[in-house]
Amino acid sequence: MKKATIVLLCIAVLLVGCATPGATPVATRTPAPPTATRTSIPPTSTPTLVPPTPTPTPLKVWIDPAVPVSLRDLASTVLAREMPAPALSAAEADLRLGPALPATVGRWVYAVVAPFPTFADDVRWEDVRSFWAGKPSVLAGIANDGQAPTLFVTAETRAALQGLLGTPSAQAPISVTASAELVDAAWASRAHAWGIVPFDELQPRWNVLSVDGASVLDKALDVDQYPLTVDFGLEGQEAAALASAFLRGGKLATNRDTGRMTVVIMTGVTAMARAIAARMEEKGVLYPTEKVAALLKSADITHISNEIPFTEKCPTPDAHTKSLAFCSSPRYMEVLKAVGADVIELTGNHVHDYGAQALLDTLEMYRQEGLPYFGGGKDLEEARRPLLLEKNGNKLAFIGCNPVGPPIAWATADGPGAAPGNYDYMHAQLNQLKTQVDVPIATLQYWEFELYEPTPQQRVDFRGLVDAGARIVSGSQAHQPQALEFYKDGFIHYGLGNLFFDQMWSMPTRQEFIDRHVIYEGRYISTQLYTYLLEDYAQPRPMTAKERRALLATVFKASGW
Repeated sequence: MKKATIVLLCIAVLLVGCATPGATPVATRTPAPPTATRTSIPPTSTPTLVPPTPTPTPLKVWIDPAVPVSLRDLASTVLAREMPAPALSAAEADLRLGPALPATVGRWVYAVVAPFPTFADDVRWEDVRSFWAGKPSVLAGIANDGQAPTLFVTAETRAALQGLLGTPSAQAPISVTASAELVDAAWASRAHAWGIVPFDELQPRWNVLSVDGASVLDKALDVDQYPLTVDFGLEGQEAAALASAFLRGGKLATNRDTGRMTVVIMTGVTAMARAIAARMEEKGVLYPTEKVAALLKSADITHISNEIPFTEKCPTPDAHTKSLAFCSSPRYMEVLKAVGADVIELTGNHVHDYGAQALLDTLEMYRQEGLPYFGGGKDLEEARRPLLLEKNGNKLAFIGCNPVGPPIAWATADGPGAAPGNYDYMHAQLNQLKTQVDVPIATLQYWEFELYEPTPQQRVDFRGLVDAGARIVSGSQAHQPQALEFYKDGFIHYGLGNLFFDQMWSMPTRQEFIDRHVIYEGRYISTQLYTYLLEDYAQPRPMTAKERRALLATVFKASGW
């Protein structure tokens, strides 16, 4: 303690001791306890009455009858928080949803269709307009019997068409039918029926017609120029603000999103040997592909059933050989690459013609080229294994087998070959696959018949695959085309004929089908039949209109249509 401080304290003590007698002594006080902190209570005041929040007035919404069901459902979700109430008319509505209104929210594409067994492939838009105006005879070409056909539509589609074409003439035969009954009703009158349906409501039993050469099944379709494209929009209270809520990923809502569409092409027999190989050596390896490659390359998934092995030991091709042991030069792999092959089927009964090592070498070639295969493999386990693929959000499976043999062609527990035809195994696999993928596809290397009609047993075996879960069943064995069938929820083509093979000795063996299947948002929705004719032992070319009609007439008859 500093000296100054001590001195001051002493002086203070002395002063207290020297206080005058009359002075009141300074008492020692006990410190008062600390005052507790108390929450102040404000004076009571008269509360201000807050008026209750008024219940918002429901937004009166008018939805035009032309609006398709799927867009109505989307509107219900988007407008739910607006507490919409249906307006009794467009005039009294606060908000309207309908075709050609300014705040565009969706673009819907419609397809011209006819029952599948029709010969027509295209229709002129001008003829559609003339039909609507009361001249139905202009579309007699759609009908197989040459009569003026009846147009089958739903009430929503009729209203949408009325927005495009005006009020239909009373002379235009139009049948307004519920969506669930539309295809059945048209098939009941299939000799003279056609329809217009939203793209997302297509079904395989419809034959989808192009309009002025433009097809809704073509991913490259310019929907801005396609005449059956309808824009739907909002108008009225909060229309601009609400329109953005309809967008999907920044894009207009639509019933045709090509990013969710998968095209699968299935083909028949490929065996590049004998006369076709001789022509390839003479005219170029890619000679067979020149008139068919564009179609095959256009698919997302192109299937090729290559029935024979590639081997360096393959002899010089002989167009006149009597041998039935087939092989291809490894150089012929260029054909598969040129047509955009994506999936190779190995169920053929000639896969073992040049021995196990040639087949193993072929499998290695496919692996090096990034070509997945099914229906055959290095051993029985691989040969039986389904091939699973996903494209554009659609999940598919391929599975195939060879019930015919010969036994030397079949895979064994430790040897390569084709998957033997065990139907119990196929059915069990398909029962699993139908729960795992959207569209299971099954193929059979069946017995070969010189018939357009399937045999009774063939029907039993192919239908059994649909019963087990396949949606598409394709016969890979046929050297001539065979019948088609819609069975339950599946499509069966009993035989497609050849693709790249040399059988020129009859018209049936020259006729070829290429099947183009379309899957959309997990649903198989359509099949298109492309028809080709083999020329010069080696080259498929598109059929003329007369040739195509003759083949379709024969196959439709064999199909019971």
